Amino acid sequence: MHYRNDIRNIAIIAHVDHGKTTLVDALLKQSHVFRDNQNVGELVMDQNVLERERGITIMAKNTAVVYRGVKINIIDTPGHADFSGEVERVINMADGCLLLVDSAEGPMPQTRYVLAQAMKRNLVPIVVINKIDRKDARIADVLRLTQDLFLDLATSSEQLDFPVLYACGREGTVSTDPGTPGRDVAPLFDCILQRVPPPAIQEGAFQMMVSNLDYDSHKGRIAIGRVWRGKITPRETLVCIAADDSATPFEVAEVLTHLGLTRYGVPLGEAGDIVAITGMKEVTIGDTLASPEQPEALPRIEVGEPTVEMTFGVNTSPFAGREGEFCTTRQLRKRLYKELETNLSLRVQDTNSADTFLVKGRGELHLAVLIETMRREGYEFEVSKPEAITKVIDGTLMEPVEELLIDTREEFYGVISEMLSKRQAELVDMHSDGNGNVRLQYHIPTKGLIGFRSAFLTSTRGQGVLNSVFLGYRPWRRELASTRSGVLVASDEGTAVAYGLENTQGRGQTFIEPGTAVYEGMIVGLNTRLQDIAVNVCKEKKKTNMRSSTSDIAVRLEPPIIMSLERSLDFVARDELVEVTPQNVRLRKKLLTQQQRLRALARSTQE
Repeated sequence: MHYRNDIRNIAIIAHVDHGKTTLVDALLKQSHVFRDNQNVGELVMDQNVLERERGITIMAKNTAVVYRGVKINIIDTPGHADFSGEVERVINMADGCLLLVDSAEGPMPQTRYVLAQAMKRNLVPIVVINKIDRKDARIADVLRLTQDLFLDLATSSEQLDFPVLYACGREGTVSTDPGTPGRDVAPLFDCILQRVPPPAIQEGAFQMMVSNLDYDSHKGRIAIGRVWRGKITPRETLVCIAADDSATPFEVAEVLTHLGLTRYGVPLGEAGDIVAITGMKEVTIGDTLASPEQPEALPRIEVGEPTVEMTFGVNTSPFAGREGEFCTTRQLRKRLYKELETNLSLRVQDTNSADTFLVKGRGELHLAVLIETMRREGYEFEVSKPEAITKVIDGTLMEPVEELLIDTREEFYGVISEMLSKRQAELVDMHSDGNGNVRLQYHIPTKGLIGFRSAFLTSTRGQGVLNSVFLGYRPWRRELASTRSGVLVASDEGTAVAYGLENTQGRGQTFIEPGTAVYEGMIVGLNTRLQDIAVNVCKEKKKTNMRSSTSDIAVRLEPPIIMSLERSLDFVARDELVEVTPQNVRLRKKLLTQQQRLRALARSTQE
C-alpha cells in the first residue's frame, strides 16, 4: 500500500452553531486562496439563500487549501440533526475529522451522533474547543465531557489518543494552550499535517464513489467524490454502476478539482483526490464510477431511516393556480422525485390518490426546508400535518424516540415540565450552573416533539434553546391528548375588512390583516375555546344616514399573529392543511364548507 503525502482529506463535524463554517472562513482566508483585495464576506461556504437566512449549514460542501505544499481537502458538514444524511453521505471521503465543541455548551446531542459516525469509519479525530472568548466558557469541564464522550464511543484505544486545540473562530486564531492567545490558524494546519493520515493508494483500475452532485447549464451533471483507486483523465471511457448493478458507459468530458471557492479543470485525477467529473447523462449519489476494465461497485452509502412523514398534494383551494408557476400533479411529482437524487434522507411514495404523495424525512426542519425551496422555485401545493413514522418490530408497534436537550432559565422549568409531561417526555438529567441557567435532558417520542418548538419559544419568551437527536425505536405508548384550541374559519369568500376582523377578535386571535383575500374554509385565527367557529371577516358595517365625525375614522385592531411556514406546520391539526404558494402561506380545513365538516363529524361520532 502506497500513500500520497501531498494530500489530506478532512471533514469538519460538530453540533449546530458551534462554529464550523466560521472556522472554515479563517482557514480559507489565512491560506491565501483569495486575492488580498478580494471581498468574500463571512460564512463564505454557505452560498445557499436559505443557509444565509437561517444561519445554518444545510448542504455538505467541499473546498481545499494549500499549506506548506500539501493540499488539504476540507468537507464542511451540517450540524443540525435533521440534515444528518448530509454528514453520512460525505464523511466517507475523509481520512480524519475536526470535531468542534463549543467552550460553553460542551458536547450536545448532535456532537455524539457525528462523532459516532466518524468512529464507525475509523477517522482520525482532532478536537477543537471553539469560542474560548465567551464570557461563560468552561473549558476544563468541556474537555472532561468530551473525553467522557470519546470513552463511550471509541472502538479502539488509538481513537482515545487525540490532540486538543483551542480556537476563537470569529477572530481566526488557534492555540495549543487555552491560556496562551493564538495569533492565527497555523497550529491547526500543522496538527492536520501531523495527525491526519495521507490517503492510501490502492492498485488497480479507476474507481470512485459519487458522494455529491452538482449541475451546470453548460457542463450538465457533475459527479463529485473521492478517487479510491487508479487515475482518471478527460476523454476517458468509464461506466456508471447504479443501485441495480447496471453499468452505463460514458465518456469523461472534464476532470475538475477544488481550490478555495473555485472549481477548475485538471489533466489528471489520482487516488486520494476529491474530484468532480462531467460527461454522464444519469447519475445518483451512491453510484460508482469505474473503469470498464474492472467494473467493481463500492458499497453504497447507508443513510438512516426517516422519522417524520407528511403528504404533499396539488393545491385544491379556490385560489389554486393564481400565484404559482408549477401547479399540476405531473410537475409536483417530477420535482419531488428529482429531489431524491441529492437528498438521500428523503423518501417519496405514491398514494391511493393520484394528486397526493407521501414524503418522509428526518424531521420537521428537513421537510420545511424542502417546502420553502420548492415554494421559491415557483411551486404551488398543499401539505398535511407532520406525523411520526411508526413501524412493527416482532409484532410490537414501535415509534421513534429522540433525546431532547433544553438550555433555558430556571424560572421557566415549571412551565416546560408541564408542557413536556403532556407530550410523554421523561426527564433524564437536570443540571444548573448556579447563575440561574438550567440544562434539561429528556427522552421524548417524536410525535410529542412535533409542534413543541413554537410553544417552547413562546413560553420561555425566546430565552431558551432546544436541540434533539434521534435515539431509536421504542414501544408505542398512546396517542397524545390535543393541546390546541379550536380555530376561527372563514365562512365566506372575499376580502377581509377591519369591521369584520374587529368582531372576529372578540372570539380569539386573528392571523390576517385587513385587505387579505380569504375563501370559505380558510383558517383566519385561533379560538379561545376548544371548538372551531365559522366567522365572517368580510362583513362590512351597515351604512346609515347618521354620520359620526370620529367613530368610523379608524378601527383599532390588535396586531395579527404572523404564521410562518414552520409555525404553520407546527400549528395545523390532522383535519387541516397548509397551502403553500410563492406569495403566501395559508391555513385551511381539508373540508372547506361547514356542511361537509358537520357531516364528517356526525359520521365519526356514529363510528
